[in-house]
Amino acid sequence: MRRFARLALAAACVAGVAVPASPAGRADVALRLARALAVPHAGVTAALAVDLADGSTIFRRRDTVGLVPASNEKLAVTYTALAVLGPTYRIDTTVYGEGELIDGVWHGDLVLKGFGDPTLSRRDLRRLAAQLRAGGVRRVTGGVLGDESFFDAKRVGPLWKRGFYMTESPPLSALTVDRSSYRGRITSEPALAAARAFRDLLVRAGIRVARPAGTGRADGGAFPLATVRSVPMSVLVRWMNGESDNFMAELLLKQLGAVENQQGTTARGAAVVRRTLAAVDVPLAGVRLVDGSGLSPYDRLTAGALVGILEAAWKDPGIRRPFVASLPVAGRSGTLADRLRTPPARGHVIAKTGTTDTASTLAGYVRRRFAFAVLNNGRPVNTDSARRAQDRFASVLAAQ
Repeated sequence: MRRFARLALAAACVAGVAVPASPAGRADVALRLARALAVPHAGVTAALAVDLADGSTIFRRRDTVGLVPASNEKLAVTYTALAVLGPTYRIDTTVYGEGELIDGVWHGDLVLKGFGDPTLSRRDLRRLAAQLRAGGVRRVTGGVLGDESFFDAKRVGPLWKRGFYMTESPPLSALTVDRSSYRGRITSEPALAAARAFRDLLVRAGIRVARPAGTGRADGGAFPLATVRSVPMSVLVRWMNGESDNFMAELLLKQLGAVENQQGTTARGAAVVRRTLAAVDVPLAGVRLVDGSGLSPYDRLTAGALVGILEAAWKDPGIRRPFVASLPVAGRSGTLADRLRTPPARGHVIAKTGTTDTASTLAGYVRRRFAFAVLNNGRPVNTDSARRAQDRFASVLAAQ
């Protein structure tokens, strides 16, 4: 038995696995994890698995090397949004009045101001219109202005490929309705489209509007007339991670910048993420946070940083439940519905996927016992081979 343990330990070290002092059984698991990653054409691979009970390392390979994370970048945004803004945080959209109401006539403009709700819909605009009518407004002498000034006006993330615009994410804005859709088409002017949609709905609600829709900012003398709020952050991150929603990730990152750093930009939001992760001792050497979605080819995360995020979320009683609930479940939901569909992994691997032409990644939890991350990079990466390695790795952990 001792001879077998020494041979297993030696084999694991040859495979690039650092196995801590542990029983022979753990060394055997490390060896099987190394074999799981031995898939041809899987590219450069980094991986880390730890025991959540005591933080001990089960397996590591290149866990300090910064690699392209693809949508695993969203784990950093998820943790920070829950830690900084909180699971119950909601995002407002408000109608401000510039003028005064006299005998049912609003003398002046109405300003529809967005504060970054990625889920704002025409249904929400109808609720705003109903609030105005209930408040006695029957006619507006001015127009409707869309105000997107809570965020900057950049429509894409930093250094995105040109083809990502519209295809991977609609235009970014603090004021978007139905994901920048107006009359069945995605528009490059989301704030203007939102103002036009709101004007249309005001008229349908029986409120005449004299002037056309446009864009602008609410002035200092404007005051709120109607407000709707998004679903809680716990729901937003679940929607974001379930189907890996790039648009939502970018708007939540700008939300962090606006709320915590007084400027709704990607860079300010990324600074909040980095500061928050550092505060809980997530290792940041080799990490570069450029956007929120992971679409930028300049993003870098390490397996150690990803597992550090997972551990930090697991240890925090206020974050654990919404964080874990946001992740796809193997064989059942989201981007893992068609992966890991058989026992022992099915239903027991809860993880975030990531895929671009240069990266394939998987990071999450197994049986509430392990946290793990596997990153595969290539130029291009062979997605099929990378996913096979990741699924085999997770399945080994699930069998424990």
